[in-house]
Amino acid sequence: MSSARVDYIAPWWTYWLHNFPHINLRLQPIDNSFKPEDESYQQSLIFLGCVAAAGLGLNLLFLAIYLSCLCCARRDDEDPGDTKKKGSCCVTWSAVSAGLISCMAVGVGFYGNSETNDGVYQLTYSMYNANHTLGGVDSLVSTTMGSMQRGLQQHLARLDEIFATRGDYVQTLQFMQQMADSVIKQLLGLPDWMEAEVDLASVADKTADIEYYRWLTYLLVLILNLVICLLSCLGLAKQSRWLLTTMMVCGVLTLILSWASLGADLATAVGTSDFCVAPDRYLLSQTKGISAEILHYYVYCNQTLSNPFQKSLTVFQRSLTTMQIQIQGLLQFAVPLFPSAEGDLQGIQNLLNSSEASLHQLTALLDCRGLNKDYLDALVGVCYDGVEGLLYLSLFSMMAACSFCIMLCAIPRAWRQIAARERDYDDMDDEDPFNPRARRAGHAPNPAHPNMHSFCSYSSSMGSQSSLHPPAPPTALSNAPVAPDYMNQVALFGGNPRYENVPLIGRGSPPPSAYSQQYRNRYSPSMRATYLSMTEEQSRHFGNDFRA
Repeated sequence: MSSARVDYIAPWWTYWLHNFPHINLRLQPIDNSFKPEDESYQQSLIFLGCVAAAGLGLNLLFLAIYLSCLCCARRDDEDPGDTKKKGSCCVTWSAVSAGLISCMAVGVGFYGNSETNDGVYQLTYSMYNANHTLGGVDSLVSTTMGSMQRGLQQHLARLDEIFATRGDYVQTLQFMQQMADSVIKQLLGLPDWMEAEVDLASVADKTADIEYYRWLTYLLVLILNLVICLLSCLGLAKQSRWLLTTMMVCGVLTLILSWASLGADLATAVGTSDFCVAPDRYLLSQTKGISAEILHYYVYCNQTLSNPFQKSLTVFQRSLTTMQIQIQGLLQFAVPLFPSAEGDLQGIQNLLNSSEASLHQLTALLDCRGLNKDYLDALVGVCYDGVEGLLYLSLFSMMAACSFCIMLCAIPRAWRQIAARERDYDDMDDEDPFNPRARRAGHAPNPAHPNMHSFCSYSSSMGSQSSLHPPAPPTALSNAPVAPDYMNQVALFGGNPRYENVPLIGRGSPPPSAYSQQYRNRYSPSMRATYLSMTEEQSRHFGNDFRA
């Protein structure tokens, strides 16, 4: 059977990332093997971050050129209505596209952030399990050695005094001491994981802390992207210039943050993929304090490999068995002659029983299957969930950069349209009767004429046209026939049909028929007809005041 392990197969995306060009800062290609301690390899990962920085520079340059062209562009004087309509449609569709892309990017980011967190959690969980196993091995070894060195020697020293008159019993005790020394020698031959400086718990704690802050940072970035997108859409809907300006500044900062996160995620994903493609090669090169044979046994763990601890464990087992036989003989033959030796012999027997139990536990912990399972789980967590999550986070960064780029292109156009609309509104004549502000001013109540409706200024027309008759008292109109709608409108605006063509000076109502050329060109016939028309309800409302 081949020694190659088939339990772990690197996913295809790690090979794809592994094949990325590795170039140092001197623009020289280097080997893509995972060597985190090598300076050239570190520069190759930094180079990927520099590529993202170059992308940010090109993006900002494009936005600067676009904004410059937008500021220098002039409106088409031939058909401004169509231009404004097309511009408004472009802003609307740009805002919709940016919103949709941003929402999809946030969804992808949440998934990638969760996948990366799951992968790192599986890594730290496996490291804690492996550390628990190695800690158990060290604890059993130290406990057994302490029992053999202190407890057994004390019992043997007292028994040597008791059996001083029997040379054969003393010789048996010396043989047991030799067996105890052999056990201690075999335990000392086992690897000391503490001396190997393999503190997996400390590494797992640091990794968990870094992952927590990374997860929290990305969560805040995702929420920030969503909030900026929603506020930008709100600013476009409300046509709020200050809100759009604020969101534009925030959009630039978020655009920079998106490109920075893209560079960090890409460099991390490529470095992790380099490790995932050949993890065994890197681990076998880290043999400080641990022999290559032991690492090879735990990394590959198949039936063709012999257990490097089998010889030591076998000697341990045989020594304990021999000592058990000797103690049984002494209990059977020496206790009747030396009753005071029974306590020490029982103590040695209990110590040997506990040592045998420790031997079984030590054999199980030193078996490669437990640690190899933790190793494979860590690889699956990092290379499958972890790298996949980093790819989704990279996709999120690109989509977020795209959405904010579109948004930064749409906001200045919307801001310009709002400014143009306000400028057109300010250019209107305040005395223009069709100006909404003039109509709102005409609705203000006049304290000098409390009984007159504010729809038209009858008092001002009285002062300017002396030939116009004031309205008759209500009693004089009680028996008068109802005038037609046309006469009511004439009475409303002039008081008398004969003065229809007389200019109404200082009144809030528009000129009845003699429109100036300026007003004719400014407003369409439908607008003038709408303003001059009155419903029957309005005629009844103003009839008592304006009927002649």
